[in-house]
Amino acid sequence: MIANTPQTPYYAVIFTSLRTEGDNDYSVTAEKMEELAQQQDGYLGIESARNELGITVSYWKSLEAIKNWKLNIHHIEVRQKGRATWYKQFKVRICKVERDYEFEK
Repeated sequence: MIANTPQTPYYAVIFTSLRTEGDNDYSVTAEKMEELAQQQDGYLGIESARNELGITVSYWKSLEAIKNWKLNIHHIEVRQKGRATWYKQFKVRICKVERDYEFEK
């Protein structure tokens, strides 16, 4: 589903990843992290797709909201497990969205 974002400006965190073999509780943990992120002040939405390459974009009201999410103790623990277990490689990009538009039938 496409996230319903507010008027610009807002911020996007783009997480691009290559996974290791096997699930190793990845799916359950990812779902829990999405639920936890939704409870964070400044969270606006998320979009995610995965084939061989995974791309998850989360949307945030401010850079401070992104920083607070990064400092969440549960998120820290899951990031550590991600490095140890789930990911061969990943990259995080933080962007300011200055313009958006959409089409819908």
